[in-house]
Amino acid sequence: MSLEYQKLGDVADFIRGITYKPNDLVDNFSEGSIVCMRTANVQVQLKQDDLLSVPANLVKNKDKFLIEGDILVSTANSWNLVGKCCWIPKLEYSATAGGFISILRANQEKLDQRYLYHWFNSPNTQLLARNCGRQTTNISNMDLDRCLSIKIPLPPLAEQRRIASILDQADELRQKRQQAIEKLDQLLQAEFISKFHQKNFPAFNVSDLLENEKSMRTGPFGSQLLHSEFVDEGIHVLGIDNAVQNSFNWAKPRFITEEKYKDLKRYTVKPRDVIITIMGTCGKCAVVPEDIPTAINTKHLCCITLDQRKCNPEFLHSYFLLHPTARNYLESRAKGAIMSGLNMGIIKELPVELPPIEMQNEFSKLKQKVILQKTLMIEELSKLNELFQSLQNQAFSGTL
Repeated sequence: MSLEYQKLGDVADFIRGITYKPNDLVDNFSEGSIVCMRTANVQVQLKQDDLLSVPANLVKNKDKFLIEGDILVSTANSWNLVGKCCWIPKLEYSATAGGFISILRANQEKLDQRYLYHWFNSPNTQLLARNCGRQTTNISNMDLDRCLSIKIPLPPLAEQRRIASILDQADELRQKRQQAIEKLDQLLQAEFISKFHQKNFPAFNVSDLLENEKSMRTGPFGSQLLHSEFVDEGIHVLGIDNAVQNSFNWAKPRFITEEKYKDLKRYTVKPRDVIITIMGTCGKCAVVPEDIPTAINTKHLCCITLDQRKCNPEFLHSYFLLHPTARNYLESRAKGAIMSGLNMGIIKELPVELPPIEMQNEFSKLKQKVILQKTLMIEELSKLNELFQSLQNQAFSGTL
């Protein structure tokens, strides 16, 4: 079907947020106050657990009160986040928008609100919206008039509602799968804490759990390994990006030659080693997979080979990430450094409340089952995302 296009400004409008000063802030939900949404609240869904409030008399125009079906748009942000938007559901409190965001409101006689949301949130429109930004220092300010000149495909209202309903259903499937993945993470965390927190297990340091005294190492420093020595294939070099998601992931490939590896063999990473980031993004960790090809680690990682008769690598990985003792220790040491970072000495001294190896192994088996289930769910989510993007493309090209 052939589509009619109109300028966004003919069927919707932007309403700028209010400005306020830091000393205008008042207690949330206090008498005479109104919640003021800001950039931090504009997430995939409206983030309502981090609210600020201001006196309601700062809102001089009734159009600036948020209503169900409005779309909050980030209009002053870093370039890649300008245009980011979220839907306003029915709120149980009065709210407005702050100065770095604007309200996009549909003329409901011409434009269905959910259709507008899906169109504005589609990748093509998001790119067009970002390109309406004017860069000033590190902030890009959206030119609202330019954005309102973007052409929106405008089928009849009944067709808009049909399209929005299809996209809503597809989006709901994605969200349910994402929520199921998050619940698996919560399940594993709850299981770990219930089994291993405040149980009066004997205390050790990480250094007590090593295979031998040379079983903890950081990678080559300075002139030992230069960036110019990386090649297109050969021996893998692991860095922060392999552990930054708190699970082992292959990232941008880095290699050294077999010849160079002979000089750096002592930095070899072994299957089931635990790697933890000690520079940049500190405290992220992963367990190296069994099928790791020959590899070394960079200076940004501390690599730990455990005596697995004492400590299961999957247990220690979860201990680093979930146990309050480990979290408090790592966070306090990283912040206490002149530059944010950890070192091998700090990791060696990290206190570990160590349960019997049988309990660790039992938890590891459960963890592997959860990881397998999560992997399958992530694959399903990827397919649902592809389906949703395909439906978006069809919806706004007149072929859905």
